[in-house]
Amino acid sequence: MEPETHMADLLLGGFVMLGAALVMVLVFRRFGIGAVLGYLIAGILIGPQGFQLISNAETVLEFSEIGIILLLFIVGLELAPARLMRLRQAIFGLGMSQVVLCGIALFLLIMTATNFTLAASIAIGLPLALSSTAQVLPMLQSSGRLNTPTGEKAFSILLFQDLSIIPLLTIIAALSRAPDESGGQSGWLTALYAVIAIVGLIAVGKYLLQPLLKVIGRIAERELFIVAGLVAVFGSAALMEFIGLSPALGAFIAGVMLANSPYRHELEADIDPFRSLLLGFFFLAVGMMLDLDVVMENPAFVLGAAAALVLVKIAIIFGLGKLFGMATNPALAMGMLLSQGGEFGFVLFSEAEKALLIEPEASSLFGAVITVSMATTPFLMLLSRRFSNGTAKSSTKLDDPGNAARASVIIVGQGRFGQTVSQMLLGAKIPLTLIDIKPEQIDIHEQFGAKVFYGDGTRVDLLRRAGAAEANAIVFCIDDPNFGPEQVRAIVQSFPDTKLLVRVYDRRQLIALKGLGIVGMKRELFESAIDLAKQTMFAIDIDSSLIDEVDEEFRQRDCDRLEAQLKSGGDMFAGAELRFGTGLPPEA
Repeated sequence: MEPETHMADLLLGGFVMLGAALVMVLVFRRFGIGAVLGYLIAGILIGPQGFQLISNAETVLEFSEIGIILLLFIVGLELAPARLMRLRQAIFGLGMSQVVLCGIALFLLIMTATNFTLAASIAIGLPLALSSTAQVLPMLQSSGRLNTPTGEKAFSILLFQDLSIIPLLTIIAALSRAPDESGGQSGWLTALYAVIAIVGLIAVGKYLLQPLLKVIGRIAERELFIVAGLVAVFGSAALMEFIGLSPALGAFIAGVMLANSPYRHELEADIDPFRSLLLGFFFLAVGMMLDLDVVMENPAFVLGAAAALVLVKIAIIFGLGKLFGMATNPALAMGMLLSQGGEFGFVLFSEAEKALLIEPEASSLFGAVITVSMATTPFLMLLSRRFSNGTAKSSTKLDDPGNAARASVIIVGQGRFGQTVSQMLLGAKIPLTLIDIKPEQIDIHEQFGAKVFYGDGTRVDLLRRAGAAEANAIVFCIDDPNFGPEQVRAIVQSFPDTKLLVRVYDRRQLIALKGLGIVGMKRELFESAIDLAKQTMFAIDIDSSLIDEVDEEFRQRDCDRLEAQLKSGGDMFAGAELRFGTGLPPEA
């Protein structure tokens, strides 16, 4: 009977949590506040301090932390190593400055405003410098701001905060008043193991995981891609947990290992629903663990401390944003995004409690402060949209391409180039689906009565929702020199009956994409440059027959040079003797 009773309790608990989340999130979404606050309130209502429908909040929290692990994996999939290197200054400059300055400021505030000891003030103040990765990143993703300059800097700070768990745990261990335990591991040894583990994971990804995915690709079993991805995620997370690091950091590294894989979009599409559900459970558990008795006994302190936490972090992060070259509005928006306490604060408070640095009552009190600060974030996010990127909030609803009617042609990118292509096709009465990733560009089209759907049109899962399998052609009009062979191969493999046409940045990108199944490519400035040269010759009275002759010969020479460069494997100097004139660098 016991297994049956356990199963019944499990099913009933799942029903209660999902039902409460469904109702509260619908209510809060209806008023445009956001899902996170709905989950928190639902957790409070069903938890031990509410109607006592669920009692094991700690178990739910441990289980739901898998959602944070999957979130960091998905973020890693979006960050190829080259892009991560580009962000290194923001990660180790802006990120480190934020953790250090906010930690010192909050430590001094607690030291002067309370009667906590020096060690207790450090053990409480430093963890409060961390923000909520689980709350901020999904909000940035859903609003399309993760890849904006503001979003990238916010992500860089969050990533360094995850890295800072090691030194923060080391500081707490150094201050510990608890009796020494045999077999303990020093923080510096943990850091060394971390470096070795990261290097090892990168090597495994390059020399084992990537070849394995190619083998799976030949077998064409989609489920095996998911299995391989999850093996990488949980293996990396378990390794980091074993050496005393954040398991989310290990999952992030696993994502970066697969960022250049042609199957990354499929992995993201399959894993994202689980990530969303588990993150919802995480915030439910945070709400269930909120000690309302502590809040009711010290309402002024909890609310005042939460307000001070938010204001101090906004002020410092805004100042750092300005120092690192951000404009006023985006810097203020970033401060609002990262102003709350984070989930790792609960972990560090627990460690400080074990180290006898703080009492359990203090841990509960400042856990409540973090929870209240999290509850302010949805409201601050609404306000921050007025400041992000220095523009007002878009009046246009960002619609998913899955809602588009099936069309003959899908056009990805609606900038200057894409607008001309779409106008020409509309002139021929061809049904189109237009996709762009820039909300401001979509807003402009809306003003002219044109419907553009929001999303990253290079993603296989998004193209599938847009009806790419039924379309006759997909035209990529994006200005992205990094749109490369791996992405094109994934799209060609997913939609073999749909013709692909691509606007390429220069001849280097054209050579890289040649022979991958694209039926048409056009260098973005080629024709306009030829046309302007012809207009110049006409303006200075060059004979029209000579103009046509030069035009024809130039095109032939350019075609012959491309053929020579392709045969040479991409050598830009191949066929140089075919160029008009000497001493000029190879043109695009």
